[in-house]
Amino acid sequence: MSRKRHRSREEDAGIDLTPMLDIVFIMLIFFIVTTSFVKESGVDVTRPQAETSERQERGNILVAIRENGDIWIDRRQVDLRAVRANIERMHAENPEGAVVIQADTDSRTGLLVRVMDQVRLAGVSNISIAADEAGSGGS
Repeated sequence: MSRKRHRSREEDAGIDLTPMLDIVFIMLIFFIVTTSFVKESGVDVTRPQAETSERQERGNILVAIRENGDIWIDRRQVDLRAVRANIERMHAENPEGAVVIQADTDSRTGLLVRVMDQVRLAGVSNISIAADEAGSGGS
């Protein structure tokens, strides 16, 4: 009988890690759900400089216009006619998000205006144009 009591005490002496793992997984899920994912345009552009530029920490939807007229959203090249649909989809995922257009210094102003028009038609009113601070030397 003393052997049986001795064995049960040894088995009970182990540490049960299940509750701790449950808490870790719940915290992981919480952080994943609450994290705001930043969408990137996928290309580097040389932004123009502006004396009145303000630093914005959060731009949830980035649209890049290259000097050759290519439009990039979410790391893929899109046609001007597809800008509205892409922005609508991304804006539905994050309705509070703003759109930041990164137009290259040598890109055409007419294309920038047409892209802005497509973004507004997608239902986004908070649109910014990215610029570097004067004297910072580029992106």
